[in-house]
Amino acid sequence: MTHSAITPATAEETRDFLAYAAAEELPVEILGQGSKRALGRPVQTAHVLDLSRLSGVEVYEPAELVLTAKAGTPMAEIEALVAGAGQELSFEPMDFGPLLGEAAGKSTLGGLIGANLAGPRRIKAGAARDHILGLDAVSGRGEIFRSGGRVVKNVTGYDLPRALTGAYGTLAVSTLITLKVNPRAETAASLALNGLSDAAAVAAMCAAMGSSAEVSAAAHLPEGMCQRLGVAGEDRPGPVTLLRLEGFGPSVEYRFANLAKRLAEFGPAERIGDAASKALWQAVRDVMPFAGGRNPVWRVSVPPASGAELMQRLRREMPVEGFYDWSGGLLWLQMLDGEVRDVPLRAAIADHGGGHATLIRASAATRAAVPVFQPQPAPLAALSRRLKAQFDPKGILNPGRMVADA
Repeated sequence: MTHSAITPATAEETRDFLAYAAAEELPVEILGQGSKRALGRPVQTAHVLDLSRLSGVEVYEPAELVLTAKAGTPMAEIEALVAGAGQELSFEPMDFGPLLGEAAGKSTLGGLIGANLAGPRRIKAGAARDHILGLDAVSGRGEIFRSGGRVVKNVTGYDLPRALTGAYGTLAVSTLITLKVNPRAETAASLALNGLSDAAAVAAMCAAMGSSAEVSAAAHLPEGMCQRLGVAGEDRPGPVTLLRLEGFGPSVEYRFANLAKRLAEFGPAERIGDAASKALWQAVRDVMPFAGGRNPVWRVSVPPASGAELMQRLRREMPVEGFYDWSGGLLWLQMLDGEVRDVPLRAAIADHGGGHATLIRASAATRAAVPVFQPQPAPLAALSRRLKAQFDPKGILNPGRMVADA
């Protein structure tokens, strides 16, 4: 159980507390605004390191496409700032709040990096770790270190930002993070194909991604899912396949027309305009069809070509519903009977080209009892333990968040 919260306002205060915690071997939970506190295995610690005061944008240079902010800075503040300059974070970070029973807009920069979050544009722009230029952090030893810088090309030393991104705060506590930003598209539109089966939809998405249309997002919503996105005017009852095009207006129009011709065998293409398109993709990004519930939710990454076959098998073997993102390579699944079913799910994934499954939503008791993250092969698990020993030898940072013994 947690007993006290430490709220440092500087990297030095963070260092001093972690040095004390390491010396006393006191486990510490790392927290921003708590929007992802229910993600991963539950953490029981003597202290909470609350980074909410470690907040604020330090440097934003729109002309250089660079932003540096403290780890506790709310993502809503960062996104509003860059949007005001006509720019964006191209990896389109999702907001886990609604899915995990929290309010939207509570995510922080440190939490985003810790979980390596990315939305539908990941298939074109990459993940969060691909946009980090540098960071300052404090290790579990209570030592401040810096990696990278404020330029795109920085090849000195190890690529520590990539190692720390997605580590869920188990290796070090980020205090200052530098990201590259990009110009925001002038306009966007989505091409919608109605009534496709899962297999046909995956084929259409793969054909679109292989075209010259520069598709920036591809998702398929089986019957009933589009209605549950909650987007006004887009309550389509049947299956809908969505393909997003972004850029200058004339370019989007030209690419839309060419893509519609290329996909004519899958049915007539419908155009969804800029405002509705943005609302749809934000709802897909934040998994709104499953928001507000309590049933277990899985995030499954597989080769796109095997996604439809895997979904078909899962529907035969268990009460499950789901939809596709990343051109069929990302499946969001909800278990309708409240059971987690981790063993049969992961066995099915292994039989259909491999991949990995992460349990995103479940009770604390369930998350403590089953592997939340995909179990690593022995060599990779050994490497992870060595990395943990280097950064956090006393095991004080978010102990047990990812695996039971770390």
